[in-house]
Amino acid sequence: MNIINYPFDGKLLRKNRKKLRRELLADGSSRIRKRIAVLGGSTADDVVFILELFLLDCGIEPEFYVSEYNKFYEDAVFGSDELNSFSPDLIYIHTSSRNLTMLPDNTSETPEQIEERLSAQFGYFKQVWDSLSARFACPIIQNNFELPLCRHSGSYDGWGLYGKAAFISRLNVMMSDYARHINGFYINDINYLSSCIGLEKWHDAEAWFLYKYAMSTDVIPDLAYSIASIVKSVFGRNKKVLDLDLDNTLWGGVIGDDGQEGIEIGQETAVGQSYSEFQSFVKGYKQYGVLLAVCSKNDAENALLGLRHPETVLTPDDFVSIKANWESKDRNIEASASELALLPESFVFVDDNPAECEIIRAQLPGTSVVELTSVQDAMYRLSRSGFFEVTSISADDLRRNEMYAANAKRNAEAKSFSDYSEYLLSLKMEAVIEDFRPVYLSRITQLTNKSNQFNLTTRRYSEQEMAEVTESPDHIRLYGRLADKFGDNGIVSVIIGRCEEDSLHVELWLMSCRVLKRDMELAMLDALAQECRNRGISRIIGYYYKTAKNNMVSGLYESFGFTRTSLSENGDSVWEMQLDRYENKNKVIKIGTGEKI
Repeated sequence: MNIINYPFDGKLLRKNRKKLRRELLADGSSRIRKRIAVLGGSTADDVVFILELFLLDCGIEPEFYVSEYNKFYEDAVFGSDELNSFSPDLIYIHTSSRNLTMLPDNTSETPEQIEERLSAQFGYFKQVWDSLSARFACPIIQNNFELPLCRHSGSYDGWGLYGKAAFISRLNVMMSDYARHINGFYINDINYLSSCIGLEKWHDAEAWFLYKYAMSTDVIPDLAYSIASIVKSVFGRNKKVLDLDLDNTLWGGVIGDDGQEGIEIGQETAVGQSYSEFQSFVKGYKQYGVLLAVCSKNDAENALLGLRHPETVLTPDDFVSIKANWESKDRNIEASASELALLPESFVFVDDNPAECEIIRAQLPGTSVVELTSVQDAMYRLSRSGFFEVTSISADDLRRNEMYAANAKRNAEAKSFSDYSEYLLSLKMEAVIEDFRPVYLSRITQLTNKSNQFNLTTRRYSEQEMAEVTESPDHIRLYGRLADKFGDNGIVSVIIGRCEEDSLHVELWLMSCRVLKRDMELAMLDALAQECRNRGISRIIGYYYKTAKNNMVSGLYESFGFTRTSLSENGDSVWEMQLDRYENKNKVIKIGTGEKI
């Protein structure tokens, strides 16, 4: 729904929120359900109303618990029966500089006394976080603090010993240091957000004194959108691919008309410098694991010529898919998605042509579109839109483009084989399949929140929940890492099963779609069967919970030789296999041990 996409009209959102909510709930979308506790240091009702719209739009149906006004500390530290029974999947702490009680207010204090104030203020909030973490194994989102609008001492306030802005800046740094060392704790950067909007627009004393809103009601949609971006990242609803036009998008001019020497890129002109900056900005996304692709109406040789310009920042090797032809762009996006084993809704499309943008919106409504009117505007919109919000970075994230590029080589080689089994053997695949290792928990958790197609139960885990499963003696856990002659795919499969007497109940079985049809699922099943035997378990019970996206694995257990024991009207099913006569099924993957394959 365009009205909810960034840049949105905040006033229109607030005015039509009830109508938009009804439309979103009735649109037939498949959504995950999450319980979100909002602990407020100020009035949070409007924040929750708008936050719900953004979450519904990105595939999350929230249920909210909202604390009483300014009871965030009491709920967190002393507990609340209502909050305990709510059992949140995520907690958002809605505080602001209005909740800072220890700001400097006396110029006669010593530097040591100021340090004590700072330590005490940080300790106050740390007590909140630690108390919540001890009771709830769920992610926590905490606002940092915006700067005050009014100052007593001018610029000194931002750096001097007694400056309130200086105190807040140092407190924000302490919170950032804490977040970097605590899994499942995330900062909502309202310091940046209020700077973008402008402190004059952010602060509204009348709204505070009359209604206890910590910021202007006009900026609440911006705040809610920022929170939603973090929530969707935590629960694996981010975009994955940045798909870009070429002419007048990655460079100035039309290469088919102007030739390589005529396009503007590099340091010779102001226009060329702007496109170089945009290419550098785009390449920065690659560093965080975002896949880059090209979707251009162009001759292929011209496209490659432009990407090999002497001053280019982005080269053909930076892209996992290059579609430069005269097909319609919606078909090219669908083709790229198919090749990458992703869905079109994983894509963000950037183009300077309004007509092409409108076609994508109409034909691929799940694909996000950024119309490039200027490179600076496009950079800002990509930044503020939260398509690629980062909440954790694994080693596999940093290598994702490399992995998908290797996958393209595998697909190309497959076409030269008439016998698929011979092709699989030619890949010289090797796997490590073991119990979870602490060093991989971040990636394993990330997979549970991102994998939707090859995912039998689509159960989601926070890092705290995954840590608990890792320590549980009643669970069997396996991760699978796959490599071949083209490279290491990283961790691609996860199984979690709960032991109950002589049975194992499979609570989670997923696999990354980039290794489909390589028999990794058979290797995982062999390892699971062996681990069950080691534990004295004679029966595996598997569950398939049907969603709009996981139909591809509806027959997986049947293909393994399981027997279906129940089938619900909604398509959910339960399957069973006795292990007394189980024989290994993997014939093409060599199984190794340890970190090295």
